[in-house]
This record gives sequence, structure tokens and C-alpha cells, in this order.
Amino acid sequence: MRYMTAGESHGPEEVAIIEGIPAGLTLTQSDIDEQLARRQHAYGRGQRQVIETDKVTIMAGVRHQVTLGSPIALNVHNDDHNHWTKIMDPNVPADAENTMRKVMRPRPGHADLVGGMKYRHQADLRNVLERSSARETVMRVAVGAVAKKLLAEIGVDVHGFVLNVGPARADTSVLTNYRTLQELREVTESFPTRTLDAETDAKIREAIDQTKRDANTVGGTVQVMATGVPVGLGSYVSADEKLDAKIARAIVGINAFKGVEFGGGFENAEKYGSEVMDEIYWDADRGFYRGSNNLGGFEGGMTTGEMIVVKGVVKPIPTLYRAMQSVDIDTHEDHRASIERSDTTAVTAAAVIAEAMVAIELAKAVLDKFDADNMDRLQEQLAAYREEIKRF
Repeated sequence: MRYMTAGESHGPEEVAIIEGIPAGLTLTQSDIDEQLARRQHAYGRGQRQVIETDKVTIMAGVRHQVTLGSPIALNVHNDDHNHWTKIMDPNVPADAENTMRKVMRPRPGHADLVGGMKYRHQADLRNVLERSSARETVMRVAVGAVAKKLLAEIGVDVHGFVLNVGPARADTSVLTNYRTLQELREVTESFPTRTLDAETDAKIREAIDQTKRDANTVGGTVQVMATGVPVGLGSYVSADEKLDAKIARAIVGINAFKGVEFGGGFENAEKYGSEVMDEIYWDADRGFYRGSNNLGGFEGGMTTGEMIVVKGVVKPIPTLYRAMQSVDIDTHEDHRASIERSDTTAVTAAAVIAEAMVAIELAKAVLDKFDADNMDRLQEQLAAYREEIKRF
């Protein structure tokens, strides 16, 4: 399985093509639209989300709501393009009228300056920000929705939620109250901040509201968990085949993510081995299992069969309404950075995007290991494999 996205933030369309999804998977527009709505309707998002009504169009690879095994083409229209038709027109040369909204003062923390240097976009840094914008993640969530649908068919569930936004932090001890991710999902999705309880939800909303009043932005931490993951996805034999490494890359590849950890993560650095290693047990019903999950479901780059636990750190969005120090790339004079429309925080949406990326990497790993041509055959092979592992 592989995919590619295309599109600019204010261009006409966002596009994705997915290759390698087996034939025979039931897939509907609503399966994807549900996930797009989760990304869009999150506390702290900006005016752009009022303009957009993200809906997917399935262009290829599906017939009568069933995948064909051929590449799947997905499209999401940018409603905001109506305000940018001349400026983003690909079919006419640049002139004084359609280049009026140039970006010449790069924003600290954004791709503007380095991207302009790399691609020689010295005439207008908008050529950078249009693609480096987090608007592109709408298609990664769409691809993730397809991956989640595939995983659900083989008993794998994936869910992301918010641990903190700025100083407002959830008490993670409440996670032990939930027997399934579906129970947890019903709680976190009931809050506009996508966090664990009503008290933390109120604190996060207040932190976001105060940040907005201060014309500032704020970051936070999200967590993704996955259950039902087969033992032995990934590999120890080559560094680039380690599945936790692939997931780490996928998480840090999301706009504004600056850190990733598994299980106990960085806290494990302050502990002794006897406190961290997940001791091994066996019984006739379960086969081998671990007595704890400090390593987040991975050993040697492979899944252990325990719950996957991944955390991602999201920096504050670099576009502030309180413009920061910058330099005009034309005159080299000091100026305040350009101000573009922005969210106060993207953490509440980032939980959905991180969930999508984990789902994508898990789906890739499953399709690498088992038959990827047909869903029924995949399920048959996986069932036999699970039974083999149980008897080991």
C-alpha cells in the first residue's frame, strides 16, 4: 500500500491516490466524510473551517461501494478557492492583478523562508505556504479513513485523543476505566476538545480562549492507541523495516509535530530496567502475553500483540495574529512577519490526523505481511496466522 497527495491550500482541489488496497473492501463516501468532519470540527480551529464543508468524492477504484483492487482516487473540493481563483489560477501567466497577495515576509517557525531558498521562490513565498499548509492533511485523514475501514475488517481499532493543550492536562489514570477503545471513543468524542473528562475539557477550552484573546497560539500532546494488532508486524532484521520507526516518521511528518514516544516514552529514561521491561506470561486461552505495556506494544521494531500506544507533541502554530520579527526577502529590511488566517491551536484536530497516520502505517504493515489482493483471502490468512501464534 502506498499513497500520494496533491493540492494547494487555496487551490481548487485536494487529491489523493491510494494503491494497494485489496479488492472486496466495502467503502462508502460516508466512511471518509465522517473522519473529515472529525478533523474539521475541533475546538480552537479558525475561520477556514467555517468556509469549508469537507466532503470526499470517490473518483476511481470503487464500484458499487466495493473496492476493485485498482488505485483509489479521492478528491476534496476547497470551497475557499472561490476567493482565490485569480491568484491560484494555473492556466494564466502572472501579472500585476493576480499577484497582489504576495508573501514577502516569512513567518518564524513556518516553511516560508527555507522553502523559498530551496525552490528559488524569491518572487513570492506564497508558493511555499500554499503546499506547506496543514490544509493538505485533509487528504491524509481521507487516506486514513480507508485504512481504518480495512483495519476494522480484521479486528483492529485505532483511536486518537488529546492529553493536553498548553498547561491544561488530562489525568491519564482514567484510561484504566475503559475496557475497549469504543468506550473511550464515546467519551473523548463527546467533548469539543477531544480529551478525557469534562473538567479537563473546560480547562482546555479556557486555555484556548485565553490564547486567542492574547493573539497567540498554543501547542499540546495527543495520544493514539490501537487494539487487536497482530503479533509480528514489522521486523527486527533491518532498521528501515522496524514498524515503530515507520510510525515515528509518520507522526513527525505531520505539520507542527515535533516529538513522538511509545508507551512510557521519555519517562522510561528515569527508570530502571526492572521497572520498564514488560514481563512475559502464558496461558492456554491467550497464549503468550505481557504483564504490562511500558514499551507501547513494540519489541525489536515488531508488534507484541499488546495495545499500541503512541504520543505526539504538537508545537504552537507558527502563524500568529501578533506578528513576529522577520525580514523582507526583497529589501532585506526588518519587518513584522506576514499574517495569514490561522487556528489558535491545531491540537484537537491533530489527534485525528495522528490517528489517521497510525492507521495508515498499520494497514501498510498488514498488507506487506498478508495477501493484499482480496479481502476475503487476507482475512483467511490472518485468521490462520493468529491461530498459529496462539499455539506457539
